[in-house]
Amino acid sequence: MNEYIDLAGLQIAKPLYDLVKNEISPGTGINADEAWEGFSKIINELTPLNRTLLSKRDELQARIDAWHLEHNNKEINYSAYKDYLYEIGYLKKSAGDFSITTENVDEEIALIAGPQLVVPLSNARYALNAANARWGSLFDALYGTDVISEDEGAAKGVKFNPLRGAKVIAYAKAFLDDAVPLENGSYVDAIAYNIKQGQLSVTLSSGEHTKLIDSSQFRGYQENEGNISSLLLSNNNLHIEIHFNTDHPIHELHPTGIRDIYLESAISAIMDCEDSVAAVDADDKVGVYENWLGLMKGELSSTFEKKGKTIKRALQPDRRYLSPDGSYFEVPARSLMLIRNVGHLMTTDAVLDKNGCEIYEGMLDGFITSFCALHDIKQNSPYKNSRKGNIYIVKPKMHGPDEVGFTVRLFSEIENVLKLKRNTIKIGIMDEERRTTLNLKECIRAASERVIFINTGFLDRTGDEIHTSMEAGAMLRKDDMKSSQWLKAYENWNVDIGLACGLSGKAQIGKGMWTMPDLMSAMMENKCVHPEAGANTAWVPSPTAATLHAIHYHQVNVFEQQKKVMQREPASIDDLLSIPVADAPNWSEKEIQQELDNNVQGLLGYVVRWVDQGIGASKVPDINHVELMEDRATLRISSQHIANWLYHGIVTETQVMASLKRMAEFVDLQNITTPNYIPMAPHYIGLAFQAAQDMIFHGRRVPNGYTEPTLHRRRRQLKAAIRGDT
Repeated sequence: MNEYIDLAGLQIAKPLYDLVKNEISPGTGINADEAWEGFSKIINELTPLNRTLLSKRDELQARIDAWHLEHNNKEINYSAYKDYLYEIGYLKKSAGDFSITTENVDEEIALIAGPQLVVPLSNARYALNAANARWGSLFDALYGTDVISEDEGAAKGVKFNPLRGAKVIAYAKAFLDDAVPLENGSYVDAIAYNIKQGQLSVTLSSGEHTKLIDSSQFRGYQENEGNISSLLLSNNNLHIEIHFNTDHPIHELHPTGIRDIYLESAISAIMDCEDSVAAVDADDKVGVYENWLGLMKGELSSTFEKKGKTIKRALQPDRRYLSPDGSYFEVPARSLMLIRNVGHLMTTDAVLDKNGCEIYEGMLDGFITSFCALHDIKQNSPYKNSRKGNIYIVKPKMHGPDEVGFTVRLFSEIENVLKLKRNTIKIGIMDEERRTTLNLKECIRAASERVIFINTGFLDRTGDEIHTSMEAGAMLRKDDMKSSQWLKAYENWNVDIGLACGLSGKAQIGKGMWTMPDLMSAMMENKCVHPEAGANTAWVPSPTAATLHAIHYHQVNVFEQQKKVMQREPASIDDLLSIPVADAPNWSEKEIQQELDNNVQGLLGYVVRWVDQGIGASKVPDINHVELMEDRATLRISSQHIANWLYHGIVTETQVMASLKRMAEFVDLQNITTPNYIPMAPHYIGLAFQAAQDMIFHGRRVPNGYTEPTLHRRRRQLKAAIRGDT
């Protein structure tokens, strides 16, 4: 049980109070107790508004349910349906065209298109990996993944394989030919690189000297004992470093002694307090906040064992180069860090209000994470995050413009308490709820001075689509959803609205995650659609994936692509309103069982790690043993899909229970070598298994189909049992 400190009408869990007083406050110029006084006023003023917004969600859902029930067994009249949504305030009339006025934004947000990592902030090692993923080795990314096939003797093996190395070099030099082409010849024929009169001169095997077609792509170089040790090139605002060295066997394959090619990779990284973490109480929250504070102070480190060696990880210093004119300059070595707070729904026992009730967790996240970020703004760290002095908070699971406006007010109040300039705290709007999608223009308007990010996400967005239209009928199978009318419109709509509201050159328009971290060849074939769609960032599951996905942003000039996208016919709200119901389901028993088992296996595979081990994000094998990078959104779509089919009689409760038990055995076998794993079979009474049942059988009644209430309750139960609480 927590010990609490009474202050300013709040009860603050002692570990959190101590963290703020002893670690966060010193060096910021903000007195800890005075900050709590200010935060207490925020809680008193905004808690009733937060509660009202949540009640509005429930009211609107009830009215939509009632409309579908009234029109049951009839073909949906979408014109009447749309009119009804306007009538009840679910849809908002547009207040006219506008452009955002967000100012003073870091170039990683506004001007550089590239990959974005999302990592659980509860894991210091992962957080550091993401922060340091601004640069990645192209050779390593190619050599270690299936982008390079293992055919024709090119297997990875235990030792360096020259045949595979040759394939890596061929791929990398073809990339250079495309991204930073030479006037004559190819990088394949390059045997020497020199700098003459501030220009890059390349000697070819023929003896000819050539240069870059675009001389401005040569940015700088590094020297070691009078020799060039690296070259810095650029394309589409992204840097490329050619590194020369002879301490690796791969150099023998290069007449020039190229050791590696490094790509500027994860331009930004979202440090996550939400879907990818399992923070259910004060102790968990303090751990998450400590890691964010360590990043903002530049002090976070992680020590771990790997292949028998002790490795210490810390933030990387910036890279220093000589410019063509001989002056020194630096290039950032770390991804620009954003932080994802939780949404408006959940509460936390880390702080209790004047009535002894848990406060809304999203308010606490906003306050504490901004307080920590003061160390970056005050330049208390040797490593600068936002060079423009901003705090970038990504806010998930907001429903419509009123909730965005509430967040803007919260941020403004936090700025007042922390004595920050207006609009220091910028907002990322996650377009993952149906009411936000349909009203995206007005959501952006509500944050028009602060918005720096919008994005799409299939899993959460589809989960809300299913829940909102639960009464409309049985939903399509999940794979069929991906080609449905509303989803295609959703992906285009997000970009269309973002560009129409002036986000280009000021904010990120993002696309969703590639979930298969081991299938990089498939990613390279498919994920180029994101920059081609006009999105200037997209999520990747690992630093390696970021390095590879960066190639797509060399192939596509996103800002030029956005100009082309703006000429197309915008997506239609009528298409967005089309509900993905199966008009006349005629699935075979085998198809139904496959869909059910797939959903159940994915749900159990994730929830058993979340509840039993507190793992919020990890690679989880699917029903075909393909490892997927999963977070809580997986549970939302899977549980809502099963709940929908159960409600509409596609499956029965008996079928679902049989699948749960069979898939529990299947998941147990998949985790047979997982340390500290608690099997679900043969008793099926563990808290993780119970959580899975709750999410399915109570899925229609859980607010917006969210899984957090169930997960938090069951995880807290487990932690209490471990402590021996009665």
